[in-house]
Amino acid sequence: MDTKPQKSYSVTGSGLGLRRDLLDELEENFPAGVDFMEVAPENWIGIGGKLGKRFRAFTEQVPFITHGLSLSLGSPAPLDETFVQDVKKFLDDFNIRYYSEHLSYCSDSGHLYDLMPIPFTEEAVRYVASRIRRVQEILERRIAVENVSYYAAPGQEMDEIIFINAVLEEADCDLLLDVNNIYVNSVNHRYDPFDFLQSLPNERIAYCHVAGHYNEAEDLIVDTHGADVIDPVWDLLDRAYELFGVFPTLLERDFNFPPLNVLMKEVHTIRNLQNKWQEKWDTASTPLAKVS
Repeated sequence: MDTKPQKSYSVTGSGLGLRRDLLDELEENFPAGVDFMEVAPENWIGIGGKLGKRFRAFTEQVPFITHGLSLSLGSPAPLDETFVQDVKKFLDDFNIRYYSEHLSYCSDSGHLYDLMPIPFTEEAVRYVASRIRRVQEILERRIAVENVSYYAAPGQEMDEIIFINAVLEEADCDLLLDVNNIYVNSVNHRYDPFDFLQSLPNERIAYCHVAGHYNEAEDLIVDTHGADVIDPVWDLLDRAYELFGVFPTLLERDFNFPPLNVLMKEVHTIRNLQNKWQEKWDTASTPLAKVS
């Protein structure tokens, strides 16, 4: 393990996605161990009244980041700059620390209500990167794009890892690292998840997602965010901290919610892994005393 330089993040620690099904329990007894929260801006832009006040109360309690659903970076349709302006106002109004999106597309002439894979081609690299740069220009912020799960690779001309790294470099944006998506893709497309992980650029990691999935068959996993995180995914997160140092990490859960105290056990697993590796990185970064 090499000495890791200090890096600044928009949030720190372990986080939990804020979902409306969790509002009552979170308001009743906000749990220790949740250092930040994340929402999809599409679910809250323009929401007022009682629900809007409840949301603002959470944003005043802990730092927030956002993970978009509909920017559709790979879409053949023109970039929806009006929507990007709405996102900018939302980020400003609620003091949101950061904005990320999926490295995928979900629309053309209308919304497809699913995340579709962008072809792994040089042309797509240039196209998507130019759209990311335009989003950053409008938002006046850097953004992160997430490595996504995918089930087919139409028009593929390069490996997934080469495509992701090329987009990050060409766009000069950050990476939202999703370790569950790496695991899902490694099974579905038959590659080594640890090799993939260590090929990602440490300096571009903004934060991380960890989540559960559904085993459709022995060789087919579906990314659902509706189940517990499994050990091989925790192992990937553990390895990521070993390789790259400790970065903010959020538990994604979108449905099939257990009681909050059960859900928090996974948040605490994140925290425990972070503490384990923070201590090791701190020790590695401490200069040896001179012997006279």
